[in-house]
Amino acid sequence: MASAAPSRLVVLAISMVYLFSSVAMATDFVVGGEKGWTLDFNYTEWAQDKVFHVGDNLLFNYDNTKHNVVKVNGTQFQECNFTANNEVLSSGKDTITLKAEGKKWYACGKANHCADHQMKFAINVEAAAPAPAPSSANSVIASLSGVFLFAIAAIFA
Repeated sequence: MASAAPSRLVVLAISMVYLFSSVAMATDFVVGGEKGWTLDFNYTEWAQDKVFHVGDNLLFNYDNTKHNVVKVNGTQFQECNFTANNEVLSSGKDTITLKAEGKKWYACGKANHCADHQMKFAINVEAAAPAPAPSSANSVIASLSGVFLFAIAAIFA
């Protein structure tokens, strides 16, 4: 029974390292920056210098009594015409995790916000970002985490 504890600890440690490394690589993008999700904002210009990867998050901040976020396809995006089948987010603080590569389109489905106020947003999502190259700071952290895990294993052994 005593030998099961160290093996569980190893599995837990490996899981934590994986979790922290994947979380550290994701980027959170507040759509529209300080302006958020609002009328008459140029989302194309805002997005042009950003690179979106699988695993990143889009954060839509808006007044949910005035706006929403509708996931649309390319045709619906161009025409600002949506159906009841489209996924609609309406909390006012929506997070969309980018799960697949390719084009993604979003629009406001309230009133004529999409057509009349260009409240729509299109991006291209690339493959997951490569892991950053190890730096001396990362090496120190990795070394310290190894010492920390060894100390925990020693305590529970």
